[in-house]
Amino acid sequence: MEPSSKLRQLSSADRLLSSFDHALRTLSGSHSAGRPNPAGLAAETQPLSEQERQLSGALMRVNHVGEVCAQALYQSQALVCRDEGLRTHFEHAAQEEADHLAWTQQRLEQLNTHASWLNPVWYGGAFAIGSLAGLAGNRLSLGFVVETETQVEQHLASHLERLPDADLASRAIVDQMKLDELRHAQDAKAAGAADLPAPIKGLMRLAASVMTRTAHHI
Repeated sequence: MEPSSKLRQLSSADRLLSSFDHALRTLSGSHSAGRPNPAGLAAETQPLSEQERQLSGALMRVNHVGEVCAQALYQSQALVCRDEGLRTHFEHAAQEEADHLAWTQQRLEQLNTHASWLNPVWYGGAFAIGSLAGLAGNRLSLGFVVETETQVEQHLASHLERLPDADLASRAIVDQMKLDELRHAQDAKAAGAADLPAPIKGLMRLAASVMTRTAHHI
């Protein structure tokens, strides 16, 4: 039996426990990637200077926070979703985002820097927001996915402009992440996502700005 099939047969209490276990694994950095790390095909053309290393580390820490939040968002939406097909959609997206989580964690270690100390806060906040989006109904929940992934894709594009040219490993990871996020947004649109009101989109951008500015340093 497929893992997703087993999960769909769990009781509400079992789903909650499974979600809690997933949160612990996310915050402990124990997720492993199902796909090869894109950085494995890249190597720095020259050693990074200390300034470049610090910049790459800060940007990849922000990207890692984004993946921590992605796990919380997809897990919470899957938890409250009553549509089995849509739940499978969220679970599949979360699996791909887990690759991103593992890749960024590995790159942080290679850059000799740390993940955000506030990851439990980011996860908890994202889980609450994802739950509210899921309870709002399928179309709005998918619309939330579209807007989130669209903003993340734009954010990653800006990081590609800021990352040092010599940091080919980080650039390879961010480039693949960007492609995946765009596809996730397109998949959610195809599944029937509603277009969110402009004020909600603005609030999402504001929350993302606060998170990224904070995670850049802490």
